[in-house]
Amino acid sequence: MIPRYARPEMTAIWSPETKFRIWYEIEAHACDAMAELGVIPKENAEAVWKAKDVEFDVARIDEIEAVTKHDVIAFLTHLAEIIGNEEARFVHQGMTSSDVLDTTLNIQLTRATDILIADMEALLEALERRAREHKMDVRIGRSHGIHAEPVTMGLTFARFYAEMDRGLARLRAARAEIATGAISGAVGTFANIDPKVEAHVCEKLGLEPEPISTQVIPRDRHAMFFATLGVIASSIENIATEIRHMQRTEVLEAEEFFSKGQKGSSAMPHKRNPVLTENLTGLARLVRSAVTPALENVALWHERDISHSSVERGIGPDATIHLDFALARLTGVIDKLVIYPENMMSNLNKFRGLVHSQRVLLALTQKGVSREDSYRLVQRNAMNVWEQGADFMTELKGDAEVTAALTNEEIEEKFDLGYHTKHVDTIFARVFGKS
Repeated sequence: MIPRYARPEMTAIWSPETKFRIWYEIEAHACDAMAELGVIPKENAEAVWKAKDVEFDVARIDEIEAVTKHDVIAFLTHLAEIIGNEEARFVHQGMTSSDVLDTTLNIQLTRATDILIADMEALLEALERRAREHKMDVRIGRSHGIHAEPVTMGLTFARFYAEMDRGLARLRAARAEIATGAISGAVGTFANIDPKVEAHVCEKLGLEPEPISTQVIPRDRHAMFFATLGVIASSIENIATEIRHMQRTEVLEAEEFFSKGQKGSSAMPHKRNPVLTENLTGLARLVRSAVTPALENVALWHERDISHSSVERGIGPDATIHLDFALARLTGVIDKLVIYPENMMSNLNKFRGLVHSQRVLLALTQKGVSREDSYRLVQRNAMNVWEQGADFMTELKGDAEVTAALTNEEIEEKFDLGYHTKHVDTIFARVFGKS
């Protein structure tokens, strides 16, 4: 993660200060539960809360860790310096480092997910607004990059909305998947700590107790979480790629907003490049790069090893920070995207009616011509449009085999654009749940 692609609210979740604050809250709540059970003196549990308003000294913790070579021990030593060695005597009793580390990671991931959910809700709002704005603005649909049949710009936005709406549902499921905590002690047997302590800590911190942990929370949960982020990143790239294609000079059906004073090229003053969506394509690759390591983290030795630890220290912050930035950037792109309906229509008509070939094909079959012959007749005339620049309707009207089955009026009727938009309302109702 670099500051260029980071937003403060998300970055703060992954700061050392936030991490140590969560560590402290886990330990303090655990002490409360143990005191309630009569395992430790109540006054010792109360003494731990003397640090509730203290700002932990990150440099001091790092200094201790340089000697101990153990981050949790370094923190506990610093906590004892703050509240007193005698008062800290029962802190971390019966717990193991993973109880703190894994529970903290899941708290950070759930907090990060709450921001991502809000990001996606904002993106969906922008996509729906632009879909309704351009609901009936006709543009050419393309398959294999080649003109196919008419669609609308509203449908383009609507399909992106539907895709992102599925992503939001997956993200909410991923949050539930990752929102577990474990305070189960060495190898997860609760031998030295009561399960009620785990239940108390999880309740206080908004988590569910992990049904069975070893010495770690199972990493299939994290694999599912990061895979979900990867899918959402791919959806971002899908939208970004469409916008980049639409902004190509020879297409120019839509364009990223170009602000006053903005420069497109150091060499060519005329350039207006799709730099934001190109950036989104790159950010999507970064987010997806977390998926394979997360999958590989699932397989750990016996009850625990730390091969996953170094990976998660990187992918946890990087994937969530980059995705947060990308979602916010994409929302801004969609919100300000400049649409060119006249260019859309010009592109649609570029091949002089060729996009209506299927309607003519179907009309011929309905008049009793075999499908094979119908295809041959329509394709024969379509090739004249491709190769000679002819007008498709004119060619059809001049083809004796075609006019033997269809009148001129019937041919003309097959070029009505309204035919292609008659079910837009139905599709919108399916996507947005209302007309």
